[in-house]
Amino acid sequence: MPDGFYLRPLGLLYGDTARAAIEAGKAAPLAGGEIAFSQAQVITGAAGSAKREIRTFTELEQSNDQALADVMGRLTAPRSAIAGLSLEAPRLMGVVNVTPDSFSDGGLYNEADQAIARAAELALNGADIVDIGGESTRPSADPLEPKEEIRRVLPVIKGLAGGRARLSIDTRKAPVMKVAYEAGAQILNDVSALTYDEDSLAVAASTNLPIVLMHSRGDPKTMQKDPVYADVLLEVFDYLAERIAVCEAAGIARARLIADPGIGFGKTLAHNLALISGLSLFHGLGVPVLLGTSRKSFIGALTKEADPREREPGSLAGALAGAAQGAQILRVHNVASTVQALRVWRAVVSGAP
Repeated sequence: MPDGFYLRPLGLLYGDTARAAIEAGKAAPLAGGEIAFSQAQVITGAAGSAKREIRTFTELEQSNDQALADVMGRLTAPRSAIAGLSLEAPRLMGVVNVTPDSFSDGGLYNEADQAIARAAELALNGADIVDIGGESTRPSADPLEPKEEIRRVLPVIKGLAGGRARLSIDTRKAPVMKVAYEAGAQILNDVSALTYDEDSLAVAASTNLPIVLMHSRGDPKTMQKDPVYADVLLEVFDYLAERIAVCEAAGIARARLIADPGIGFGKTLAHNLALISGLSLFHGLGVPVLLGTSRKSFIGALTKEADPREREPGSLAGALAGAAQGAQILRVHNVASTVQALRVWRAVVSGAP
């Protein structure tokens, strides 16, 4: 897509209303899923000086602008299955941190048997994916040596291989990716979008696994030190578009890629809210969108709740906000409550159980 041209789907419709609008030529499916959009915000120009205008679906369809047509194609095309999981409806990624210092559950699942039991519980509660991490990436966290990270995650992955849920390895290091892949991991999740380790791009390409590319400004040690953006929504989009292009140039098919705007990673409260509010824009990347808001500090900033484990209501609100904008994967700590919330939300917006 050309620099400085974006489409943010608006006028989102659900259930029978969405299907009727699509059939009548008044809306289009968002990423080929069950949500439709009947308007879009057309954004042109550079971050900090971009112009925004709203156009109806009819106006978009009647345009002869090739750039607009290209972006519309990416917005509406169905997403490929990820690790055998279809993406017509939101999938849940449960979090298991095999660490002593993660911001929410550090130390709770620090031993392999504890982590395996927790992952099995999440899968039983409805997690489609279990994300195993051995290094804390909370703000101010110190980096971990690959050898220690492997020591933490390898027995967990081996103990879970072949289970119901797909296994994701949450790492930014090539040696950990390689070992995890060989042990049975089915998804790579890199908070640095394959930039932290110079070997990670080649290793990721060689695995043929799906890859989550997340936006982060700086590393965990420094990322929350006065992050500044001219337009956070467009700058994060541009960064992810650039990382997708790098991956494609390295032989990684776009169908293997997943985009994560990186809530809480080098962002202020205002930045996080802008990204969640404008999440539908990221469907223009032409890849599935992952959103992780669970228990994060922006919820604490809004609610004055200091304990991450007491932020479940806010976490559910964040997950539903993502689902309402078509996020294909929601990364959460409490799978059971999110399953229930999504079931009720989908029934309400569609008007059917």
